[in-house]
Amino acid sequence: MQSFVQVIVFVAFIGLVGWTIFDKSGRTKLQAKRLEDWLLDSAGLFVQGMLIPLLQVTFIYQMDPYGLPMPKECLNLPLVFSFLLSFVAVDYLYYWNHRLLHTFFWHIHQVHHTVTHLDVLGTSRNTIWASFLIVYLWVHTLFLYLLADPAGYLLGVSLTSALDLWRHSQLTIPSNSWLYRYLSPWLILPQDHAWHHSSQFPDRNYGANLKLWDKLHGTYYEESELPTEIGTATSLTFTQKLLFPFL
Repeated sequence: MQSFVQVIVFVAFIGLVGWTIFDKSGRTKLQAKRLEDWLLDSAGLFVQGMLIPLLQVTFIYQMDPYGLPMPKECLNLPLVFSFLLSFVAVDYLYYWNHRLLHTFFWHIHQVHHTVTHLDVLGTSRNTIWASFLIVYLWVHTLFLYLLADPAGYLLGVSLTSALDLWRHSQLTIPSNSWLYRYLSPWLILPQDHAWHHSSQFPDRNYGANLKLWDKLHGTYYEESELPTEIGTATSLTFTQKLLFPFL
């Protein structure tokens, strides 16, 4: 199942990169991308795509000797419940985590918002250690340790990761299509997340998968078109963005 999860995320990433390259507008924006941005995005992709999964696997296999109150694989949940735990419950945790990143940890999270043209490569743009402030690392590791059968949970993780890549792309669904009318009421779409990255409404649309949390807490902004201006202006140097954005 873990291999299947990796395939889902890899196919989503390669597919969106391929679409960006073959799309004239996307290709033009990639060609105009600064070297600094390429380096930041590449570092972020390495950390989130390789280093973090490696750390999670290491943590899972090293937890047993430390006398945790609950033994490994002690939690038996049906596949559907473990999927919902990952795709829905953890999504709500991330909603509040994301709001915290925009308040208490904004000096660190602002690096992610320096993206001026959304593309799949910028999904992981961050200070290289910012992933340690994101709930996914800790919660996913804990539940993968506790679950007797993590298949459903891993499926939720893979879909969340694939959707994360998609919502940072400009592969939008036309607002007059049946698919948009079906997905828009409940799923965070690229249009929604683009407004979160806009200079006008960075305090809206914090959700990852579901719009429910933003609607419930009054942070949802609805607009079917893309914003004209993306990104937050900052005077940070490349080194600061990569390592110490709070200096």
